Amino acid sequence: MAAGARLQTARTEGETASIILEVSGLDRAGRDALEAKVREAARAAGAADVRVGMTAERIARRIIAVGSGKGGVGKSTLSANLAVAMAKMGRKVGLVDADIYGPSQPRLLATEGRKPEAENQKIHPVPSPWGVPMLSMGHLVQPGQAIAWRGPMAGNALGQLIDAHWGDAEILVVDLPPGTGDVQLTMLQKHKPAGAVIVSTPQDLALMDAARAIRLFEQGDVPLIGMVENMAGYVCPHCGETSDPFGSGGAEAAAKTMGLPFLGRVPLNLAIRQSSDAGEPMAAGDSPEAAIFAGIAQRVLAWLDAQKG
Repeated sequence: MAAGARLQTARTEGETASIILEVSGLDRAGRDALEAKVREAARAAGAADVRVGMTAERIARRIIAVGSGKGGVGKSTLSANLAVAMAKMGRKVGLVDADIYGPSQPRLLATEGRKPEAENQKIHPVPSPWGVPMLSMGHLVQPGQAIAWRGPMAGNALGQLIDAHWGDAEILVVDLPPGTGDVQLTMLQKHKPAGAVIVSTPQDLALMDAARAIRLFEQGDVPLIGMVENMAGYVCPHCGETSDPFGSGGAEAAAKTMGLPFLGRVPLNLAIRQSSDAGEPMAAGDSPEAAIFAGIAQRVLAWLDAQKG
């Protein structure tokens, strides 16, 4: 019997064998392989007709929403690296690209051109090379195709991505679109995140928009895990001097003012941009930048684990 599978019942009536297996923790490939082995064994024992049923315990899956008040602050890059860093720590993590109109996660996690398969009117996530299964509208439409949907259609699409066959994933990182529109409202009302991470640059304008996103989560009674400051300082590769094109410390100061935990600071770094474009998330490696994302992931997981108590 495969690891994670358990025989629940087995009975025979004449030449018909009926077998029920509990298969929590097995992915579809594992379930298919197990079913084939069980059918083969039953036929070898003399059954002419073999009926195999499978059940699985419902996993208490928790959603981490990653939001921002405006676009261009690096929210998608943070989401991808957060998910990969958590997976490196041994957590079962899935990633949902909820930016219906501008999906970027297939590029960030090297799954462009992949199509998810469907089973029982639900889709299966696309596996990534980094141990994080994922789903995005970018997997469902042609590359470059414009998605001109009104709010209800976008909300329905989000539901299909979140209610997919996520297997044993215990955490879903959801990369929300920027702003406070229909997709965010659908997330708050129908899917109730366990907590939210807010991403902002140190720039005053970005912080003003981040405050709006924070108020939206507060109005939806979604706990705020904390704030990440992105694009925080640029180190010149030639002279080593650090400059702050977007300001410095603004998100940390704003988090303190609003009583939110500050989760970490990510620099404006050419290596992060290059790895993102290449579909090789920095968190998958062991560079100093990977350590930054690991630190943010540790703080988020510590917050999640504390909620269990």
